[in-house]
Amino acid sequence: MKKVWRFIVYAFVFVLVVGGTGAIGSMRTMQEAMSVYDKPIPSSLQSLQAPAYDSKKPTVAVILANEVTEVFDFLVPYEMFSMTGSYNVFAAAPDKNIKSLTGGLDVAPHYTFDELDKLTDKGPDIIVIPFMPILDEAKYKPVRDWIRKHSGKETTLLSICNGAENLVDTGLLNGKSAATHWGEIGRLEKKYTEVSWKRDQRYVADGNLVSSAGLTSGIDATLYVISQQMGEPIAAKVAKEMNYPSYKFVQHPHMEPFTIGLSDIVYVLNNAFQWSKKKNGVLLYKGADELMLSSAFDTYGASGTTTTITVSSNHEPVVTRHGLNLVARYQIANAPKLDKMIFVGPDVKTLAEVDIRNWNENGGKAEQLYLHSDSPERFAMEPAFEDLAKQEDIRTAKFAAKRLEYRATSQLKLEGAPFSYEAFGMPIGVGLLSLFVLYLADRRFVRRKTVSV
Repeated sequence: MKKVWRFIVYAFVFVLVVGGTGAIGSMRTMQEAMSVYDKPIPSSLQSLQAPAYDSKKPTVAVILANEVTEVFDFLVPYEMFSMTGSYNVFAAAPDKNIKSLTGGLDVAPHYTFDELDKLTDKGPDIIVIPFMPILDEAKYKPVRDWIRKHSGKETTLLSICNGAENLVDTGLLNGKSAATHWGEIGRLEKKYTEVSWKRDQRYVADGNLVSSAGLTSGIDATLYVISQQMGEPIAAKVAKEMNYPSYKFVQHPHMEPFTIGLSDIVYVLNNAFQWSKKKNGVLLYKGADELMLSSAFDTYGASGTTTTITVSSNHEPVVTRHGLNLVARYQIANAPKLDKMIFVGPDVKTLAEVDIRNWNENGGKAEQLYLHSDSPERFAMEPAFEDLAKQEDIRTAKFAAKRLEYRATSQLKLEGAPFSYEAFGMPIGVGLLSLFVLYLADRRFVRRKTVSV
């Protein structure tokens, strides 16, 4: 009987130590991924210009939350609507303070909600709702209220990925159908029972409400909205310019749904036990492409293996290809030690020639990666998946593609270690060490006392 109890105690300690250590590691990883800009607003931001407003064009507002907004969900629809040339496209937020995207990218909104309503007289024609974690009710409430304010049929509400939770939170999806990320749909099915959740569609259109499944499914949903409003040729043109390989889903959104599987444990272990995370910098430069930037932040930063930080030549805001105002957290002169410096975009060597020269002369000695220069004809995420496999392992890269709902995986050439030896080995090592310490304590204090008696 004593042996049975001893086994139970040993097993309990093993689970407790490994689980507790993993929980601490996961919390630390989450805090880094969800980090929020907390520095004073530079005075130079007070005079930032928004893209020109044309009253003859419909207006798209892409929401930024007060706390944090998912980077892909925000950047990619913003770029796609802008690429058409047929819309006014603005970043809108409750106030004009700098807002943070996951992965550490910071954006200055073009307009507050109230300012945009006044500018357009009636409010936006399309509101894009990225995933915005509801962390603080008081800070989030203005977002919910503004979405509800524009819930009439004249406004299209487009949720991207788990932005469906932000949309359903308004009550507007009750009695309707919707899609969301495969990893979250089970939870939302239990929490929001009045919604008919669709697991096998890249996007769902129900009246003026359009919701997409996981991240890249948002591309299909956005193209669908564009095709409905501006015509199929314009939507197809945008997809072609993006080198998007899955346009077929725009016309036929049915898909084989992803489900949570045993192989996904690599993501959990990366978050919990990969303690020596890489630190990659991403150069912000004038004219940078929004999708290309997203490929760096969402692929590396959301893998659980890498911390991403933004670097620019000076303190001034950086204006992207389509007029977003980005603010780097570091300048080249004060950038921390990096494992890798990433330069995004096929034309980065030309567009950022001065910034790259500045980095080479004054920056660190990090490995340099020109993520898209050698593959301008490929979809932006593909080179990032492939480099992630080399940097980390193939299993991590495959999960990254699955997490982003990327379906054209046959085009990927993944090379690297089969899995993360650190992420899998660390919990075993921690567990065995805890058992060894327990064994020594057992012999020293328990068994010796028994023998003495």
